[in-house]
Amino acid sequence: MPHLHHDSLAQVALAVPVGDFFDYLCPRHLPLPQVGMRVLVPFGRRLLAGIVVGLIDRADSQVPIAKLKPIEQILDDAPIIGDELVRLAQWLSHYYHHPLGDVYSVMLPTLINQGRPITQPIRHYRIISSDATPDAIIARLPKTAKKQRAILQTLTEHPHGISQTTLMSLGATRQVLKTLQDKGLIEPFDTLPQPPMPSPATLKHPALTLNDEQAQALDAITDACDGGQYQAFLLDGVTGSGKTEVYLQAMAHTLAQGKQVLILVPEIGLTPQTRARFGDRFDANICVLHSNLTDSERLIGWHDCQTGVAQIIIGTRSSVLYPFDHLGLIIIDEAHDSSYKQQDHLRYHACDVAMVRAMFAKIVVVLGTATPSLEQMKLVQDGKLHRLMLTRRAGDAKAVRYQLVDMRLGTQHTMHTDGKRSDSTLSPVTVREIRARLDKGEQVLVFLNRRGYAPILICSACGHQADCPNCDAHLTVHKNNLQPMYSTLRCHHCGYITPMPSHCPECHSANLDSVGTGTTRLVEHLHALFANPQVSQTVYPILQIDRDTMRKKDAWDTITRQINTGAPAILVGTQMIAKGHHFPNVTLVVVANADLGFLSPDFRSPEHTAQRIIQVAGRAGRAEKSGLVLIQTLQPDSPLLSLLMRDGYHSFAQKLLTERQMLGLPPFSHAVLIRAESNHYARAKDAIVQARQLIPANHPFAINVADAPMTKKNNRYQVQMLILAKHRPSLHSFLDTWWGQVQALPSTKAVRMSIDVDPVGW
Repeated sequence: MPHLHHDSLAQVALAVPVGDFFDYLCPRHLPLPQVGMRVLVPFGRRLLAGIVVGLIDRADSQVPIAKLKPIEQILDDAPIIGDELVRLAQWLSHYYHHPLGDVYSVMLPTLINQGRPITQPIRHYRIISSDATPDAIIARLPKTAKKQRAILQTLTEHPHGISQTTLMSLGATRQVLKTLQDKGLIEPFDTLPQPPMPSPATLKHPALTLNDEQAQALDAITDACDGGQYQAFLLDGVTGSGKTEVYLQAMAHTLAQGKQVLILVPEIGLTPQTRARFGDRFDANICVLHSNLTDSERLIGWHDCQTGVAQIIIGTRSSVLYPFDHLGLIIIDEAHDSSYKQQDHLRYHACDVAMVRAMFAKIVVVLGTATPSLEQMKLVQDGKLHRLMLTRRAGDAKAVRYQLVDMRLGTQHTMHTDGKRSDSTLSPVTVREIRARLDKGEQVLVFLNRRGYAPILICSACGHQADCPNCDAHLTVHKNNLQPMYSTLRCHHCGYITPMPSHCPECHSANLDSVGTGTTRLVEHLHALFANPQVSQTVYPILQIDRDTMRKKDAWDTITRQINTGAPAILVGTQMIAKGHHFPNVTLVVVANADLGFLSPDFRSPEHTAQRIIQVAGRAGRAEKSGLVLIQTLQPDSPLLSLLMRDGYHSFAQKLLTERQMLGLPPFSHAVLIRAESNHYARAKDAIVQARQLIPANHPFAINVADAPMTKKNNRYQVQMLILAKHRPSLHSFLDTWWGQVQALPSTKAVRMSIDVDPVGW
């Protein structure tokens, strides 16, 4: 038994899938750890870094003292996790029913989880004090040792030491420093760097003049900030209404008080644009956080947020989990976007976490969007969100006009440069309007939320379809026009890739047809229409913007620079281009297939489809030029589509809210999705069935057990159980007990069980 530090035990949260924390002995040779420090502890045969979440008396432990192990090492001199972050971690663990240690592993950068120092010490050197004078010490060195003499001379002028970096910039080498050290003339020592505190944030350019609606919204936000209490706002403004200017002026108010501002964006692609916009307005230290950063960059960003070096923080959903020195305002742009929901591991929603965090810190949070989610509209109705309306576009921008294009009348056939004709998936009306806009020197955006060349490859002789061997999904055709031999079939779910076949594997026919249209095929058709000299007198650039073309690190910057030149061009993209971008010369938006989303079995699909249509439509006519939106559909008489076009998004959403209430669906009920995943379907099914049997017969819930929408994915089978409850507290009270019982079932040990509170789809 080690010598113990008083009678205290440390409760340590570890990144393991079981338990909230584990008790460890505090040995006497180590200082007593504090809550929020990292410690190195034995766990099985491994040593793991964990977070101290509490100190208790030995008598309070549920584990016999003889079975407890001691802490091996304390990794920090002071807590790296403050009280606010500890409280947030506890809330995340409780609300999402996720192990506390694993919550911390999600919140902390990888290098911190690995036990690495948060700041790297800086190596310095100084002369070892002796009775001899510095000149006498230097005189002992051979005259040929010029570098050694020079280093010693420099160090005599700096008795408190000089950094190794500075010495090496003056001509020193590691070998020379080692030689002097071996001679007992100098000694190394380390210091921790002090973060350079930035100057107070200032304005580079004066703020723009606000209209009455913007001014009222700003006053409400700044008054709430000055009140020092929690307040949540929904900045509900049509696209192009100047929400960003309201953000900027609210930020200026907060920064002037010496506080930090956190801005959340849904996609990495929006961070460069947002940074440029804010950097143009403020002379401040701006920190950008997203998943493409290296581990070292993420650690630096984390530390800058914690110490207050970062004044403006722009990031994707995980940024809401970072520590802050003095956070004063949280802004969530495009707050309706489903990208704010984490889809694996700790399945949190960044908007919900931001509101909870603002509540803990007693600050203001602003959710900005033109198309609020139904959950957000329900929060407004319940008085939990205060709505601020912006009903008209800022400046001279005019409201966009909408026009439905009946695709039942046929499509435009295109002539390719090789003489082949094909269906362009665009109506003659659409093609004429595109050409008219390009001829006037304007830009056109064509939206199709389906990447690749075609979603299906089918044999016209026997009907065989190319399916993924690992998933219940069709393979998508990815065509390489320049090098056809490199064309492939890909699964967008598991990443499976195989070369494009030349013959059907079933009947060996060569009659293989690509059915349907993806962005690549649409670009091909547009090239035939607007870059074929036989058809078009002027050749216009056609820019494809989707996940396939934006993989390179600088791809987005390159293409936005080209767009921002204002030269006539056609932009073809998925939902990646529908969010928050400002392209002043885009005057026409074409929604190539509005029916895709309305035909989905997912009950949320009409809401998400309408949001995408309105958002992408908002890219048109954002400057002084008027904008037109053409919506191609095979169902122009659809009641939902007609309502959206006639009365706008809010009336559309209100109708969906009424339907949800009648059906008892979220947001009028509260959902949790339990999923079992295994290499064997029977095991996954059995785990869910046994979990269902643990629910008492007199339960107040609506329960549905079914295969997942995609039962087989990446060679693993998924079976799920949906639980709907009218009241959130009763649901969580039930989960507190039941979920632990489920995890203890023998049938669940051989499968991967997950819990998703407030799922966005099922």
